[in-house]
Amino acid sequence: MSEGEAVRRLLSAAAVRERAHEMLALALEGKVEGWRVDLDRLEDAAALTAKVTRETYPSLDIPFHARWRHFVAGPPDLPAAWPERGRAAFDLVILSVLLDAGTGPGWSYLDPVTAQRFARSEGLAVASQRMIGSGALATDANSLAGLDSATLARGFQVGPDNPLAGLEGRAALLRRLGAQALARPDLFAVADAPRPGGLFDALAARAERGRLPAPAILALLLEALGPIWADRLTVDGIPLGDCWRHPALSRDDASDGLVPLHKLSQWLSYSLIEPLEWSGIAVTDVDGLTGLAEYRNGGLFVDTGVLVPTDSGSWTAEHQVSEPFVVAWRAMTVALLDRMAPLVRERLGVAEADFPLARMLEGGSWAAGRRIAAELRPGGGPPFTILSDGTVF
Repeated sequence: MSEGEAVRRLLSAAAVRERAHEMLALALEGKVEGWRVDLDRLEDAAALTAKVTRETYPSLDIPFHARWRHFVAGPPDLPAAWPERGRAAFDLVILSVLLDAGTGPGWSYLDPVTAQRFARSEGLAVASQRMIGSGALATDANSLAGLDSATLARGFQVGPDNPLAGLEGRAALLRRLGAQALARPDLFAVADAPRPGGLFDALAARAERGRLPAPAILALLLEALGPIWADRLTVDGIPLGDCWRHPALSRDDASDGLVPLHKLSQWLSYSLIEPLEWSGIAVTDVDGLTGLAEYRNGGLFVDTGVLVPTDSGSWTAEHQVSEPFVVAWRAMTVALLDRMAPLVRERLGVAEADFPLARMLEGGSWAAGRRIAAELRPGGGPPFTILSDGTVF
């Protein structure tokens, strides 16, 4: 394998899963500084996840974990005709997912349509839905490339009494998205003017006999969106996005010490499945994607005692997302979700084929992480203070 091939392999869900499980195995041997793993507590995490799943979805008719679940103020208004419906759905969900990072504890959104107030992921989803629906956030590439943070601040109702973490980082991310859509018409303008929703046409063209593997969605997204991530690793000219260094993982090639996670890109991959299936494309191998390395799933394992920091100062310190402590936490979260899934299925009495990982995340582990966080911490925030630019957590 050439150096370039070793690096490009990191742009896959398979690499995320492989290195996440390697990190967990090393931690179980006491070889990951800052962490201890207690697998005996995994049953507790599984029990809570199964309990929340059964309460939320009594019939176990569970949709995939996707951004669509967060448009809680009512379904988005989409065109009736295909393929414009698919492009519009992609526009909405791509922009909304890219805006979906941690808000900080003090932000909320008052929906002018329903007069309801929403916070965190639901608030960001509804705010982005309203901005796009009203035209305040245009979806063509030229408009996105010129987006300023003031426009986003108005749409998200940001002010001194309603601060939103990482506002400028979010605006800059969308500007880079617009620039990338203009630079790659082969991906973003296959059948229409450059726009995020142009990826609908690119993915539809990659389906074979009406079928498309879910990891192929991620592969396209990592190719299409790689250059939009600022201040991220680039190796041999290849932008790696949500990929970080950790000294515990050793290789004898250019991928030495690198830990791919691709949280937002995988969250987006899950969220694009439904519009593709609405269009008649069957998405297969959904479990080829991984669990998401974010603070709800990660918090579940910390708050149930599966993952235990070995330094008491970790609880009060401010952490950068690039720190080995955080990288290891996120990677082990991915591996533990895989390990927990069979335990949750057993408790619910469901088969793997009927309860893929995407349903456990939705049912599920994300909601269980949110519930236990609310019980343990005012405001229900993550167990650690993470300094985020609005593009990771």
